[in-house]
Amino acid sequence: MSQKVQEILSWYGADNPGTLTNLARLLNHGRTAGTGKLVILPVDQGFEHGPARSFAKNPKAYNPEYHFELAIKSGCSGYAAPLGFLEAGARKYAGQIPLILKVNNSETLYGNKAPISAVTSCVDDALRLGCVGIGFTVYPGSAERKQMYEEIAMIASEAKERGLVVVIWAYARGEQLSKQGETAIDVISYCAQIAAQLGAHIIKVKPPTEHIEQAEAKKVYEAQKIPVSTLSERIKHVIQSSFDGRRIVIFSGGEAKSTPDLLNEVKELAKGGAFGSIMGRNAFQRPEKEAVELLHNVMDIFVKG
Repeated sequence: MSQKVQEILSWYGADNPGTLTNLARLLNHGRTAGTGKLVILPVDQGFEHGPARSFAKNPKAYNPEYHFELAIKSGCSGYAAPLGFLEAGARKYAGQIPLILKVNNSETLYGNKAPISAVTSCVDDALRLGCVGIGFTVYPGSAERKQMYEEIAMIASEAKERGLVVVIWAYARGEQLSKQGETAIDVISYCAQIAAQLGAHIIKVKPPTEHIEQAEAKKVYEAQKIPVSTLSERIKHVIQSSFDGRRIVIFSGGEAKSTPDLLNEVKELAKGGAFGSIMGRNAFQRPEKEAVELLHNVMDIFVKG
């Protein structure tokens, strides 16, 4: 085991050997193995946004097995998806790619000013399918945040007791946040801190913009001269906000982008010290050959720093 992986595992001193073993499985798998970097393929978009919006650009992606194969062929660190997609391929691809079960999900058929995801599977399902961990979305800023924080408190406790890794998607949304504020640097940093305080081993947030949403936070950023003018500076601040870099923080790929724009963003993420990317639509909506090449390029950027 590399010194970097050993160092990262040392940050999680409260966890049992089972959880540390599963975290090591992620860190030691794929093209980025042993480097401390992760590139994970997440495919929850069919549930979250609907099948046509998610898969019509690349019809092969309607097939759940396609995503297992894409994650394996490209050398991803892991593959994350809701219950149905994992059940459709977990037996056939057993042992070939670390799996993360997304245990809560939402859909777009009902608009809600106070977003909250439904719990759609459980720790027992993750164990049955051979997963290394569970994933859970929280929406800091939502009027329903109390219920989500209480749900993940219970699910994370059970997952850790039974040797699983906890991955928290932390996406700010709610009536008191502007659309611009959902990706503001102060808000993204706050989301990362909340996920760390909720006990996440791995934190997923969006790349932050230079905008500062909260008036009280803006005073501090200005008084302390916290640098946020470049994406790499903002990434560095998000990492600092996650227990001074002692929690794994990976960043979403976000909306569909051109390959040059996406790779330029990844270069800034790597420069800022990000632990990696969790990239879904920007990968599986491309033709397979192009997607594999893109993921290889993303992995190489993170490994080289």
